[in-house]
Amino acid sequence: MKNTLTAGVLLIGNELLSGSIEDRNLAHIAKTLEQRGIRVRETRIVPDIEAEIVTAVNALRQRYDYVFTTGGIGPTHDDITSDSIAAAFGVENVIQQEVYDLIDAYLSGKGVEFTAAAQRMAYAPQGAEMIKTDQSIVPGYRIDNVYVMAGVPRIMRIMLDGIVAHLKTGVAIHNASVHANIGEGEIAAALEAIQNRHPDIDIGSYPQDKDSTISQYRVIFVVKGTDLNEISETCEQIYQACMDLGVEAIIPSG
Repeated sequence: MKNTLTAGVLLIGNELLSGSIEDRNLAHIAKTLEQRGIRVRETRIVPDIEAEIVTAVNALRQRYDYVFTTGGIGPTHDDITSDSIAAAFGVENVIQQEVYDLIDAYLSGKGVEFTAAAQRMAYAPQGAEMIKTDQSIVPGYRIDNVYVMAGVPRIMRIMLDGIVAHLKTGVAIHNASVHANIGEGEIAAALEAIQNRHPDIDIGSYPQDKDSTISQYRVIFVVKGTDLNEISETCEQIYQACMDLGVEAIIPSG
């Protein structure tokens, strides 16, 4: 796809790999970035093990324009992301005095002790740029092309909102869809031909379960690209292919 920037997403946490917590961050990150012309090309999930985080960060930051990490910047023993990011860049993980002072003042105002554990949230790799928002005392941060955020979805979204204003943007990625009562095998040849006619468009085919809350149709074709006219033309061609095969289809409005 033309004129798009690329990103990798690194989800950090043992709880994600064990299934005890379901990820609620990736979809929001991908959708937010697509609106700015940044396409997520790869996602990795790694445990709270420094060597695993270092390896993943170094691989992703060399491959993509941006890397976004979630998880592991809190006060508990397994929150080792900042230590690991620092190790990946070969720098020290150091106190960010402004952040330290903000957390100290916030907790003091609530009559809560600023423990050594809580102080861990004021650390970031040496040379990192803090990205503060009005809605969170603890900021996300950037070091080179790596952006580090919390894993709690509400806090991650606040941090991401602060981060996106600092990003370079590509051409916005738009999408539309066609819903059809057809099996994927029935339309595979026609769909391939349509895709070949539109190499700058992404066409995805997503079968639906009978109890789907998304669509009453058997399959959804999602069409993505940067040119609204070409997206519309592609949708019309998929719709016509369904009609030619004698099956019901719609192009939802909006």
